[in-house]
Amino acid sequence: MTTAQDEATATRTIDAFHRGRFHIVQPKGGGHRSGMDAMLLASLVVEEGAMRVADLGAGAGAAGLAVASRIEGARVLLVERSPIMADYARKSLALPENGRLAGRVEVVEADVTLTGRARLAAGLEDEVQDHVIMNPPFNDASDRRTPDALKAEAHAMQDGLFEQWIRTAGAIMKPGGQLSLIARPESIAAIIDACGRRFGGIEITALHPRPGESAVRILVTAIKGSRARLTLRAPLVMHEDNSHRFSAVVDDLNNGRAGYARLTAGRRRVR
Repeated sequence: MTTAQDEATATRTIDAFHRGRFHIVQPKGGGHRSGMDAMLLASLVVEEGAMRVADLGAGAGAAGLAVASRIEGARVLLVERSPIMADYARKSLALPENGRLAGRVEVVEADVTLTGRARLAAGLEDEVQDHVIMNPPFNDASDRRTPDALKAEAHAMQDGLFEQWIRTAGAIMKPGGQLSLIARPESIAAIIDACGRRFGGIEITALHPRPGESAVRILVTAIKGSRARLTLRAPLVMHEDNSHRFSAVVDDLNNGRAGYARLTAGRRRVR
């Protein structure tokens, strides 16, 4: 006889991040499962003291919880459109292993692309966040679609996606706040275009699997209201030589032992 608990266990996993410092409840064999991308995204928030951080398209909450785990003063808003994934985020917060940070994290079900009064009504207030992080869907809508509807929704990029998401980031962020995102390299032009005059001081780091191999991701940060020029930073290389071992720098970022600081501060904290 199968119990409700057995069925729940069969459809989800509980995964440890930052060497067990927090855990995430995720769908098993379906939907979007968080991993290294989320940890690298979280590493882009480098600051001490009290701050408010919004994770747009948060899924089960891995990136936002990684920020809250590493930075004790961070209060994090997990913004997720899918009721199913938002429920996974709530289940994550309810885990005893996350008790030390759950009180600083909130889940809001909202579409990141909402504007004006609809966005405000959904709980996304104007100019209150110090940081906004995002890992937007990365597959072109014309790519071969997965039969998993939940995963397809999380991964399929629509026209104007970066414009819509970065517009929302600019609306909910304080002047001088920091935008951070991870994306595929082919999105670089769309990201720069979407930043427009909203964000400047853009810093881009290419992430390469191994020396001599093409980049598979880019890490991007920018400052609201800045007029500083764009900077292409030295690349990060994930694996040493031909092994599967992470480089020391990437391993520290992945496990929450360090943050990936901007070259130029560029931030002006507004309380």
